[in-house]
Amino acid sequence: MHDWHFGTKPDEWVSMAVPSDGAYGISLGLVFSFLVTVDPNTKEYSVVRHLPVDDFARVKLSANYELEQERLNALRIVGASDTVDFPVLV
Repeated sequence: MHDWHFGTKPDEWVSMAVPSDGAYGISLGLVFSFLVTVDPNTKEYSVVRHLPVDDFARVKLSANYELEQERLNALRIVGASDTVDFPVLV
């Protein structure tokens, strides 16, 4: 909350759970912990992009993909839509 309210310093990143816009292959709308910067004036965050993905992060991103596939399979089994609207915070 501190960083969201006061913003980040130039060239400083913080980790924040925010709805995905598809960055790093994370499903659109899924709340995920990203490195972000926060504008101190507007209080708007921006996901830091184009960071190298190391082996540890690649494993975690892969696990997210597998869980997403399991969720979609479960929805298909019960006859629900393959698309679920995730809440998007603005």
